[in-house]
Amino acid sequence: MYIKYLKLINFRNYRELNIKFDKGINVFTGGNAQGKTNLLESIYYCSIGRSPRTNKDKELINWQGKEAYIKAYIEKKQLDKSIEIKIFKEGKKGININSIKVNKLSQLMGVFNVVMFSPEDLKIVKESPIYRRKFLDIELCKFSKKYYYNLVQYNKVLNERNALLKKWINHNYDIIKIYDKQLSKYGGFIVEMRNKYIKRLSEKGKIIHNDITSGTENIEFRYVTQLEDVNKPENSLFELLNVNRKRDMERGTTLCGPHRDDLITNINGINVRNFGSQGQQKTSVLTMKFASLEIIKEIIGEYPVLLLDDVLSELDSNRQNYILNSINKIQTFITCTGIDDIKKNSQSKADLFVVKNGKITMI
Repeated sequence: MYIKYLKLINFRNYRELNIKFDKGINVFTGGNAQGKTNLLESIYYCSIGRSPRTNKDKELINWQGKEAYIKAYIEKKQLDKSIEIKIFKEGKKGININSIKVNKLSQLMGVFNVVMFSPEDLKIVKESPIYRRKFLDIELCKFSKKYYYNLVQYNKVLNERNALLKKWINHNYDIIKIYDKQLSKYGGFIVEMRNKYIKRLSEKGKIIHNDITSGTENIEFRYVTQLEDVNKPENSLFELLNVNRKRDMERGTTLCGPHRDDLITNINGINVRNFGSQGQQKTSVLTMKFASLEIIKEIIGEYPVLLLDDVLSELDSNRQNYILNSINKIQTFITCTGIDDIKKNSQSKADLFVVKNGKITMI
């Protein structure tokens, strides 16, 4: 899978851009705030219909334009795809796949897969569980429309249940039980899928992390949930909601379920978030991303596109070498302020571009 052609109109600081890409490594260099990250953001947006940087689509529109436009032509093993997206200031967007309008965002999922690695991804390891749940949800939505559906439905029911708890008056348990059954159905599926995914992530991650650290570190990813029996997640969640119902009523919110779960990363048996060094935290995120690449390849039969946003400068030479020597079969987009390390360490030919004020020139 690779992106052959990209067109942007009024996307961030790009007034108009038409560019073709090589199947291999594409490197974009230039100063800060010139548009390097904006380019990767537009490619990422074509994958899941959302920005990795903001929840407000209107921020993606150039201040001189009324709407933003993205068009990407994707070559795949089985069937090539053309993706067109219009983003309007009112917050709405229109998506066409092969010139056919899609009405639901779920229809875009899996059409064009990318994995993105940026300095911001350190939050996955260092900060609150919300970043780790977001990572899991995005990765699972890439290849499972059923997961996306259950996630949307779960959040909808969760919000309705919380609203009911906040204005609880007559203590009608029958109404709450109806919500609990729905929440258990959707939430049970989410827990099951996350648990399976993390097992695969850990299997792939052990091999990758061993290579990166020359066998000095053993990594393990573990799913942490309040459910007693992850093999029967729907029943287990329903029982847990029942046990915690009184406490939920007192707090006015739902205190158990997959929206409270976490992903723990251990290196040599030690929790990386609490006790890992900065280097170990960076390496664990790198392992996650490259394990995700392998999982997607295993499921869909081809590698996704890899986006590396200003990460090489954040890594030591061993980690840089691992990245640059592992991407020869993957279309990769790299942003950086200098290209000396890439020229020195990469074994593959790279197309080099300079980005300046929303304009891109090939070197």
